[in-house]
Amino acid sequence: MPKAATTIAPKKPGPKNLLRTADFGAVKTAVELHGRFLRGQPGGRRANLSHLDLSNFALEGVDLSQAELTGARLVGAFLSDSRFEHAVLFGADLRDADLRRANLQRADLRGACLRGANLAGADLGDCDMREGLIAVQDIDKGFYILRHEARPGELDYALLDGTNLSGVQNSDGLIVATDFRDAILAGARMVRARLVRTVLDGADMSGANIYQADLSGASLRRAVLSEVDLDGANLDNANMEGVLTAPPPIVYIDDEPLQDILARHQSWCASDGMEGAPARLAATDFRPLRTLARRKLTALHAPGSIFFGLSLEGAQMQGADLSGCDFRGCNLRGADLRGAKLVGADLTRADLSQADLRPLAIADGRYVRADLTRAKLRQADLTRTRLLRARMLEADTAGAKMIGADLRGAETEI
Repeated sequence: MPKAATTIAPKKPGPKNLLRTADFGAVKTAVELHGRFLRGQPGGRRANLSHLDLSNFALEGVDLSQAELTGARLVGAFLSDSRFEHAVLFGADLRDADLRRANLQRADLRGACLRGANLAGADLGDCDMREGLIAVQDIDKGFYILRHEARPGELDYALLDGTNLSGVQNSDGLIVATDFRDAILAGARMVRARLVRTVLDGADMSGANIYQADLSGASLRRAVLSEVDLDGANLDNANMEGVLTAPPPIVYIDDEPLQDILARHQSWCASDGMEGAPARLAATDFRPLRTLARRKLTALHAPGSIFFGLSLEGAQMQGADLSGCDFRGCNLRGADLRGAKLVGADLTRADLSQADLRPLAIADGRYVRADLTRAKLRQADLTRTRLLRARMLEADTAGAKMIGADLRGAETEI
């Protein structure tokens, strides 16, 4: 007969010390005993890792099915190929976690935060991802509600009158919805998943199976739904603003194929304006071109355009107007972006390693800076990127790799 759950001894709880420091040895032991519990072997204990800080722990391939992980912090944890079937992850913080190919069937993910998590190939069938909250009691001050704040990497607490929680449970303002913002859900199985009012803004759901999933009231702003069959899913009152579906097979601008327009632009660049013509391609979907690697696109005018997932490795885009463009997941390695205008561009998970974003010389002693004001660079690769004197006011670089990046003279504060 399996014994009671293995619980790592907590420190005295309090509103400022809800999370507990995890010892890797103790966690490893708990996982081993949990394995015995799942196999029905003597000495087995169900793992209880509630409210433990397991950030960046390497737990690939572990089987934590039926484990208790309420309120656990797993930011950046390595959880690929792991199993969480029927596990309780209520209110867990899984931001930027690697959950590729993880099995989360019938898991309780109510109120969980999965911003930036990688769930490519994960199985989320029949899991519960409705809204939820965690109330922690304090003897003197009542109940504290654990909330995942909008700023990455932080938690905050809202102090409530602890005498009546029935009103809190029904309050739209205090219930925490499951958060999948910017998560990778490509190919994920979400059959019959309960995703009522879930936040999926910017999530990559390419090829996901959402058959009979309940997405009523969900926010899917700028989500990628390429090759997703929406038939059978409940999308009542869902926010589908800016959703990215499959690209058209070919794009025409004024009855002319996009590839022909770019060919003329490239001739214009190569001939110093003697041949061809500059392209003006605002709000254009470039995805049908498959690749723009090493293309000459100097001074390209393409604000608000879609480049999602394209390779632009080594492309020459000096002085280009790329404001508000969608470069999510793009390969911009070694691209020449000197003086480019990238105001408000979305470069989430883009590879900008060794890209050149230095000022562009336009005359003797005159330069145009690369402008990344309000650009979204979450989880982007900026390894050895040249950002000398770049304008980066209000740019979001959460989780970005910036090893060896040249930020000398960059304007990052107002």
